[in-house]
Amino acid sequence: MTAYEPPTALPRALLNREDMRAAITAHDFGTVFLLARAEARISYSKIAAECGIKPERVGALARGDGSVTTFDKIATIADALRIPGHMLGLAPRGWETAEQPPRHPAAPAGTTGTTRDGDSTVRRREFFKASATAGLAVGLPELTPPTIGRRIGRDIPDRLHQRTARLRRLDDVLGGGDTYRVYTGEYQSTKAMIRESSYTEQTGRALLSVLAEQAQQAGWAAFDAGKHADARSLYEASHESAREAGDAALAGNALAFLAYQRINGDRAAGVETAEQSCRTAGPAAPSGVRALLHERLAWAYAVAGDDSETERALSTAQAALDDNDGAPQPDWAAWVDRDELRIMTGRCWTELRRPLRAVPVLEDVLARYDDTHARDKSLYLSWLAESYLAAREVEQAAMVASRALDLSAGVASVRPRQRLETTLRALSAHRDVPVVAEVFERVRA
Repeated sequence: MTAYEPPTALPRALLNREDMRAAITAHDFGTVFLLARAEARISYSKIAAECGIKPERVGALARGDGSVTTFDKIATIADALRIPGHMLGLAPRGWETAEQPPRHPAAPAGTTGTTRDGDSTVRRREFFKASATAGLAVGLPELTPPTIGRRIGRDIPDRLHQRTARLRRLDDVLGGGDTYRVYTGEYQSTKAMIRESSYTEQTGRALLSVLAEQAQQAGWAAFDAGKHADARSLYEASHESAREAGDAALAGNALAFLAYQRINGDRAAGVETAEQSCRTAGPAAPSGVRALLHERLAWAYAVAGDDSETERALSTAQAALDDNDGAPQPDWAAWVDRDELRIMTGRCWTELRRPLRAVPVLEDVLARYDDTHARDKSLYLSWLAESYLAAREVEQAAMVASRALDLSAGVASVRPRQRLETTLRALSAHRDVPVVAEVFERVRA
């Protein structure tokens, strides 16, 4: 531990400000530098000297031109500005003393389980966000990008796979607006490694597989943040890399992502792409992959209004899950389980306007779905509210919509609010119902 205090150390009050914390979480160092100069009077020249960045580069970042994505440089900035490691997804820095106050407050009393208090829900979610980031930092494999032209060994793809799996956990509690820069930075770093290093043919294929997986991760974050052109480009790049790697399952998943995006604009194209995703992965794909791709195919059929094909695809997905013999599943498909399939089943029947089928399934699974997965739960509740409306249960629909609004507060994702706008438009015809009027009062507030 060193007693050196750099002249660029950020004051604690500034570190704790909401705008600074948001910029740090997003790895938006341009905004961090801008706030450091404006609020703490730390000059760009001092920042440049301590961070090992050219002064003109610091100024460019502060103007929103470019980004910092390499982990060694992020670590240098953390040390220069005295940003605690957990705020950036890093392990605790050497200068962080054992006497520092705990990084994360204890969970507020009364916030375990489901709560109707929106503020408590947000506080509880923030606690879990911070905990997830801290856990990620402890377990994230260290990986320094190789020097240009250096030959890399076959252990590097494995270490990158581990790193990508760890970073994927951020999506459990953070929206795409929070994770997009992180995931894209990982993708670009691996892309540069492939371009600038030397390796065997086998290692090259393994690197391409990692690249395809990272592109899908970044594409999903872009989609969740409303950056649809970026998402499409990343999914297409993922498909190309997976094909070059000879990874049929990952290539199929890239197509499934594309189908999920396309189905809203062109139903025929969405269905065709979803069908192609299942053919591409093939019957030899791991059971979890087959389940994932067929449930997404079911969704495409449901949006297209095809009841029989929806039910057939859901049955195929269920059979794939039942076929699991305990064989290892790729991490990117390991989250698919029976509850996930039940949620998709409820969503599909909602889309097909079959509320008597949708409501019991969604009510059952969402009763045990943790509030810390706020984005996903608010989305799933929007389908439940829609089904209640289709069944003419207006009061129940309003209560569920209110709960979804609570959970979506502060989530860096455009999708929950977009979904809820449809429900709220339908509810607006029932403003004379007291519980509906309360919902709209909250929306206006």
